[in-house]
Amino acid sequence: MSKTIVITNQKGGVGKTTTACAVITGLAAKGFSVLGVDLDPQGNFGFCLGADIEGSPTSYDLMKGLKGAEETIQTIDGIGIIPSNILLSGAEQEFTMLGRETLLKKGLAPVTDSYDYIIVDTPPALNILTANAYTASDCLIILMMPEILSVLGISQLRETIELVKSIYNPRIEILGILLNKYDRRRRLTRDVEEMAEEIAEKLSTKVFSTKIRASVAAAEAPAHGESIFAYAPRCNAARDYRLFVDELVSQKGMILDGQEKQ
Repeated sequence: MSKTIVITNQKGGVGKTTTACAVITGLAAKGFSVLGVDLDPQGNFGFCLGADIEGSPTSYDLMKGLKGAEETIQTIDGIGIIPSNILLSGAEQEFTMLGRETLLKKGLAPVTDSYDYIIVDTPPALNILTANAYTASDCLIILMMPEILSVLGISQLRETIELVKSIYNPRIEILGILLNKYDRRRRLTRDVEEMAEEIAEKLSTKVFSTKIRASVAAAEAPAHGESIFAYAPRCNAARDYRLFVDELVSQKGMILDGQEKQ
């Protein structure tokens, strides 16, 4: 049975797409069957994985019911990807039908059991696209930077999660908070880390042991259409993301039945 994981934070610039790319390529390197779903109208997740985001069906077509899941999946280097593009930017106005929060879940249903893990990248907003991601997911990874602005709005995020859990998806859980662009030498980093621990307690979750260190290469990789492992495999961030993937798949509830991958 597959696990659907959403990388989330309503603030932009925290590294969601870089993290989503690192997680999915890291899982694929371990031999897992993986599918990436891009719900950000910028389309960077699909672009980083080498997908055609302009001339092929996208998550927009899937959610509109114009194409089935099989028709929207592109397979590149063994990784499945449903890309997105700017058409998704009008989702809030276009998706007005009853049950609009379940469009992604219904669209993915025919292929869900074909993959070990499904990774969903979300837009920097708490909108209908994010609600669809939460409704379709098993678990969330909240990405935070050691900056005060990254902490702000977590209460709103909590309210959205609780709303989705109470109405659309009672099984959803928060796997943990992942600190990105981490620099232990900075006083602010240590302060925000303490705040993250307090937030995690309120959310009934944890802060992951692995921290992703700050790296110029991590910021450059998406612009080159590559994962951090392909772009700079020896940089600190790449090393940290490998450790994070190990931590992710080894924790309770994430080990797949009957499967031991390397």
